[in-house]
Amino acid sequence: MKDSRPSEDNTSIRRRRVCADCGGRFTTFERIQLREIIVLKKSGRRVPFDRDKLMRSVQVALRKRPVDPERVERMVNGVVRQLESLGENEIPSEQIGVLVMEGLKGLDDVAYVRFASVYRNFREAKDFSAVLDELSGQEQLAGKV
Repeated sequence: MKDSRPSEDNTSIRRRRVCADCGGRFTTFERIQLREIIVLKKSGRRVPFDRDKLMRSVQVALRKRPVDPERVERMVNGVVRQLESLGENEIPSEQIGVLVMEGLKGLDDVAYVRFASVYRNFREAKDFSAVLDELSGQEQLAGKV
């Protein structure tokens, strides 16, 4: 091991390492996991929570959107902290989806609608319309405050 220090956002440890075999240098990021979280899927299956899978789904929703990667990282870290602070070992996937949607709503409206279309399983154009009405209603409320 060469060097260890907190990452810029203080949510992980950044370690610079050197391979003993080839001498190549690489970086690892290690995160503290407060508790083992199991995701309870709609089908009834139980799978271990995977932060990387959560990040990938958020990145798919944000594809080609002008959102700072640091803001995305903070949002995902916030969702993970909320899940850990619930004190539950098993968390329904629907609850995770709600937290992600809340986070995306603060980052990017287009990403929010993209994620909602998969999460809520949109089947028709009117499903999109309902979410857009919901978003524009909130913008009107924010303007009146």
